[in-house]
Amino acid sequence: MVVVLKSNPGKAQLDSLISWIRSKGIEIHKSVGVNHTILGLVGDTACLDIDLISALDIVESVKRVQEPYKNANRKFHPEDTVVKVGSVSIGGGSMTLIAGPCSVESEEQICAIAQSVKESGAVMLRGGAFKPRTSPYSFRGMGREGLEVLQEARELTEMPIVSEVLDVRDLEALYPYVDIFQVGSRNMQNYTLLEELGQVDKPILLKRGLSATIEEWLLAAEYILSEGNARIILCERGIRTFEQYTRNTVDIGAVVLLKELTHLPVIVDPSHATGKWVNS
Repeated sequence: MVVVLKSNPGKAQLDSLISWIRSKGIEIHKSVGVNHTILGLVGDTACLDIDLISALDIVESVKRVQEPYKNANRKFHPEDTVVKVGSVSIGGGSMTLIAGPCSVESEEQICAIAQSVKESGAVMLRGGAFKPRTSPYSFRGMGREGLEVLQEARELTEMPIVSEVLDVRDLEALYPYVDIFQVGSRNMQNYTLLEELGQVDKPILLKRGLSATIEEWLLAAEYILSEGNARIILCERGIRTFEQYTRNTVDIGAVVLLKELTHLPVIVDPSHATGKWVNS
């Protein structure tokens, strides 16, 4: 349920309304916009009388929200969320370029690439120290040694670091080295990990699962939001389709739709959909 308040609502009446709603066991998320203040109600709102709330002097309108995702819903939070990392802003109409290798392979490699992408306009460096692979025999990253290499690249270029976390057991090791925790497509529905990330004080880049619907993706974000971390960046990286000429298919329509459904910033990673690597 969403309660839209009139401009400059009386403090005493507002405090009374909030206290009464909370007494019903319902959680309130308050969003203050340019023109309106919105109360997003999460919980069993069936016990609330919409007509009674609508009749209050400070209330402009009351709407029930049918979508299962609440905190991620633009109806709850009409203003765009802008995620800031140092001097870099993501969201709110900004154009942000993040670049770097899929995995960290050596100090020489990551430092050379970091300097190159910065010269090309990137403002953040991505690189995986821990990498999930389809085959257990494929290279799965340098691990903790790779984190130290990423730190060297950060000191060299002064760019924030984006790197993937695979397991809750890796959070403590990653924390000093990473500015944005990336959740890869394979972990989009790792709810234990998502809940833990909801309690950290750093942004989360949440990639769409390779076969996930938009609603499933937003519900994954909801797991993080429900634990208190609102600094989430959604990343469309391509989904599995019947197409054989590219590895994945980037769903551009999803990006447009998400701007309507959610206040969270959206970025696109085209690297998984640009074709297949072949030996010549």
